[in-house]
Amino acid sequence: MALTGTREGPPLVPPGRAATLARTLGDRIAEVTARTSSPVRVDGARLLSERAAFTRRGRQGARSVGGSCRLLPTADGWAAVSCARPDDGVLLGALVEAELPADPWPAVAAWAATHTGEELAQRAVLLGVAAAPVCPPAQRPAPVEPLVPRDVAGLLVVDFSALWAGPLCAHLLGLAGARVVKVEIPGRPDGARRGDPDFYRLLHAGHRSVVLDPGTPGGRAALAALVGAADIVIEGSRPRALAGFGLDAGAAVAEGTIWVSITAGGRRSDRVGFGDDVAAGAGLVAATRADRPVFVGDAIADPLTGLTAAALALTAPADGSGVLWDLAMADVVAATLDPPDRAPSPAARRCGDRWIVESPAGPLPVARPERREVAGTAAAPGAHTTEVLRELGVPLP
Repeated sequence: MALTGTREGPPLVPPGRAATLARTLGDRIAEVTARTSSPVRVDGARLLSERAAFTRRGRQGARSVGGSCRLLPTADGWAAVSCARPDDGVLLGALVEAELPADPWPAVAAWAATHTGEELAQRAVLLGVAAAPVCPPAQRPAPVEPLVPRDVAGLLVVDFSALWAGPLCAHLLGLAGARVVKVEIPGRPDGARRGDPDFYRLLHAGHRSVVLDPGTPGGRAALAALVGAADIVIEGSRPRALAGFGLDAGAAVAEGTIWVSITAGGRRSDRVGFGDDVAAGAGLVAATRADRPVFVGDAIADPLTGLTAAALALTAPADGSGVLWDLAMADVVAATLDPPDRAPSPAARRCGDRWIVESPAGPLPVARPERREVAGTAAAPGAHTTEVLRELGVPLP
């Protein structure tokens, strides 16, 4: 709630059960790891807002907490549009068919107001823009059921993901004792390295870093060797990205690997998306008294999916075979929502320096974002390339 609403107004009660699901996932992770050498105890609901505790950013209504996504009116509703990557200004210019100034938002808003959400969605997929119309909550997809719990201590996790969802999954597996190797390619480091350094360190402390160039034969061979040695692979891009590096998820799974694929809309979708636009596109928005949508939380699809991925990766088929977890962030968010309910949500009110909400159980305080203690350091890009490849017996590229 603390991250939902306008800056000037009270925090709003979001629709759905995102925090409840997150806490359930945290409890499941604790249960699976309880009798291992590295038990993991996290409050899943608190994880949804912890990045804001590091960045010290708050609710901003139709502008995301992180500032890179906006809710804009379209000809037939609303849409969430992100401008987070260095080249997104150029992509948005292609979207609206105009050369955009340093501040692209007035021109993008003007274009969106005269086009439908479907038109925006089609162009966004074509251009690789992270944008989606805000749709009413759809029927919830069947939940993905975990398999047989297992101890991951000592297992090798190869993490190709970036930003928040995949790294959170890798972080939780690392807390459970797994050996995590983060893989980046030259010239394209994890975009989260440009964000809050302490939050990045929280998710990557203790992980080893490898940088390999898939454009060279030696780099491709080393990447293949890493995947071949991995017990768990995490990827956060569309399947064609790693396929272009010569890596085959299906072949790895056939050899017994647990492959965690995190995408905006699933492996069959070409959609690009980040936590804010994916959540809003799935229908997770709150409404002000003026009936205007506002963002719920901070890129909430990311931590929800990261928690889901970790809970699944802590399980495996009983026969030791591999499995491909195809996690669409939009589906993870949709699973927390019910069809629209017209019952009014309770309003928050001030009580001293806190906000509280009245409930049948009495007044409840609105939780403030909290940060966990950061232990250790995050490695510089490629700091362990030589070390990791020597361990695998792979020639240095």
